[in-house]
Amino acid sequence: MTPRPLASVSVDLDNLWAYLKTHGDPSWRDHPSFLPAAVPRLLEIFGEHRLTTTVFAVGADVVREDGAEAVAGIAAAGHEVANHSFGHEPWLHRYSRDRLEDELSRTEEAIVAAGAPRPHGFRGPGYSVTRDLIELLAERGYAYDASTLPTWIGPLARAYHNRTAPHGAANELFGGFSRVAAPVHAYRWRTCDGSALVELPVTTMPLLRTPIHCSYLVQLHEFSPRVARGYFRAALRLCLARGVAPSLLVHPTDVLGGAEAPGMEFFPGMAAPAGRKAAWLGWVLSALRAHFDVVGTGEYVRRADVRRTRPVTRLDDGR
Repeated sequence: MTPRPLASVSVDLDNLWAYLKTHGDPSWRDHPSFLPAAVPRLLEIFGEHRLTTTVFAVGADVVREDGAEAVAGIAAAGHEVANHSFGHEPWLHRYSRDRLEDELSRTEEAIVAAGAPRPHGFRGPGYSVTRDLIELLAERGYAYDASTLPTWIGPLARAYHNRTAPHGAANELFGGFSRVAAPVHAYRWRTCDGSALVELPVTTMPLLRTPIHCSYLVQLHEFSPRVARGYFRAALRLCLARGVAPSLLVHPTDVLGGAEAPGMEFFPGMAAPAGRKAAWLGWVLSALRAHFDVVGTGEYVRRADVRRTRPVTRLDDGR
């Protein structure tokens, strides 16, 4: 019997305060949280679909009580907990090497203290990735990075955000123009010391390079459920035809209503009821499982035969 192709699902556990901080809302300093509402809902949906996923946790949350409880619950349910930086600042690519190492180590310590194994995967906030970061991940024994989003939509989304966000908001989101033509397939970074850290991009539609992560799908579903279903089915067919293993990204906002995320009216899809969003996520996961063997990102890297390589010198542009 021929094994089914692999796909992966991951969650960026971005919290309410992180969105507000990026948008320039000073109320983020109170660290408002929607994790107590979002995490049980996500775990319930994954449990219903018998999926084991990867959750990228933010260290600044994990050192707090609700974040530590969330990580403990995620690990107890069998999901991988990976590193999503400590401070969740999308301008991570501007950090010095020492500060990057501090971001990694503090989050590692917080995750272990919360009861999960030491992380072996990383995703940068705002799809931030640099040569220093890749080399540090390799030195610290990480198996993979998942920080790239190869889409031409990124620079346009950044321009829209910068035009609509208050003065002082983060203005370097979604990666630079060099990411537009980055590979959609998984590949290995070739570093100077010979390590071969796997890069697992957040999948965009092959050929078109338009997003298929769940927040984008939620927005499309609000426009037209029929169009959204057709779009995602087309993306899966193209992935199968092009040999791309989909890496589907989920956020807590994909299962939350506006009342559960006060101050996030600016974010696409927040006017949709939580129940409708949760049901839509369930449909997306079912469609994915109909064609692929779905695992977490770490399990994908362990099981996949990733042969493509790319020199880490391609990151010398700083993004």
